[in-house]
Amino acid sequence: PHAELKIFVTASAETRAQRRVDELRAKGVDVDFDEVVANINKRDHIDQTRKESPLRKADDAIELDNSHMTIAEQDAWLMTRYKETVEKLR
Repeated sequence: PHAELKIFVTASAETRAQRRVDELRAKGVDVDFDEVVANINKRDHIDQTRKESPLRKADDAIELDNSHMTIAEQDAWLMTRYKETVEKLR
């Protein structure tokens, strides 16, 4: 709770579903995109509404929505936030 930098990483359900579909199909598993989206939405709801430790962004966290970002873009975004935080601590 006392971290100097908190990042909450998220992506749209559709983006996460497409990533999962791509991963499974690369392994030779045939999956239905709409079923994967429905499963992700169901799991998100369960995670966000559970009584013990529900999944939520901390009030002082910065949100990184990586729905339309490459890994390199995410790395650059994170490094910028890290450097900004380090500068503030000096």
